Amino acid sequence: MGYIALLRAPHVTRLLLGTLLGRLPAGMTGLVIALALREAGAPYSRIGLATAAYAVSAAIGGPVLGRIVDRTGQPRVLLTTALVAGLGYALLALAPGSAVAAPAGAALAGLAMPPLEPCLRALWPSVVEEEQLDTAYAFDSASQQILYVAGPLAVAGIAAGFGPSTALWTAAALGLLGSLVVATAAPARAWRAPARSASAGLLGPLRSPGLVLLLIGLAGAGWTVGAQSVLFIAYAEQHPGALPGGAGLMLALAALGGLLGALGYGAVRWRSTTATRTWVIALLMAASYLPLLALPGPWAMAGLSLLSGIGLAPLLAAAFVLIAELAPTGTVTEAFAWLITLFATGNAAGYAVSGALVEGSLLRVAVCAAAGIGVGGVLLFACRGWFRPAAADAPARTVLAA
Repeated sequence: MGYIALLRAPHVTRLLLGTLLGRLPAGMTGLVIALALREAGAPYSRIGLATAAYAVSAAIGGPVLGRIVDRTGQPRVLLTTALVAGLGYALLALAPGSAVAAPAGAALAGLAMPPLEPCLRALWPSVVEEEQLDTAYAFDSASQQILYVAGPLAVAGIAAGFGPSTALWTAAALGLLGSLVVATAAPARAWRAPARSASAGLLGPLRSPGLVLLLIGLAGAGWTVGAQSVLFIAYAEQHPGALPGGAGLMLALAALGGLLGALGYGAVRWRSTTATRTWVIALLMAASYLPLLALPGPWAMAGLSLLSGIGLAPLLAAAFVLIAELAPTGTVTEAFAWLITLFATGNAAGYAVSGALVEGSLLRVAVCAAAGIGVGGVLLFACRGWFRPAAADAPARTVLAA
């Protein structure tokens, strides 16, 4: 019933659908860059450069754009970035074989990726009642699991039917359409961040020690997700034909687990504090990865894939609420953007380290995957005393302009 009430609330369905549309390119871009450049005859070294340019630029641009949103509001930033990112996709589509234009286009698309995720999370307290916040953040987190599956599938279908360049134009159009839907919604037009706290300084939300520790712990979860991808790919190669879809099936099962976990989390009326829920879920997520160390047969491994995914989305849902509590006044959008950056950084590091380990032993990769969230969960538990809300004079909810 909690989800039905949430979706019936004014503006919620529009904001969710617009954000999903606009975020879909984030799930498409890595794959579509590789396909477009390869079709144009680019060497793998250039493909790696372009995809890295996109990822690094997105990691840098996110917090910067979040800070601008906190200072100027949402619509102008969303629409401007959607147009600029569209230019980046256009460069990629028009000159995928160029040694200069392709990496530049990828970097532009990443740097100007519309900050729809942090904007939506900043909006929730202004759109739903306080008792619905956990449900809203859980539904938001669950939607990410859909993007992990829908993005690559969309690329595969469009590229097969019309070519990779069409998929690039589609990504640009989706980013603009989603940004338009959100930016023109009444809550986004009315939203204003509270006056920025004087204590925020140049570092903004990173002036909060508790928030920094939380982000580092969540980077451990990102590490685990990256290492898990390598584990599933290597496992599927060692068991060819044993599972339909191989690594893709295991990754999809993990995403399904995350979806189920988020929906279950949002359906519960929690009595514990947000900080307690966050470290408890992180440790439970770490425990769910331990059975992967057994590296059982293919169908048992598929079941463990589902189990391993259950904790991620609830962890993020709890963390979203905790970030809003810890961020200094007037910095909440930037704080959410830092989560995306730190999680992506951890993901890339986990992927790289596990990739270096995979030739030696599959067990080492499984340990690497479990270690990320294990260390992150222990850190969150050890530092739980730091997870205190920002100054008491901070407004509890963001401001809606008259």
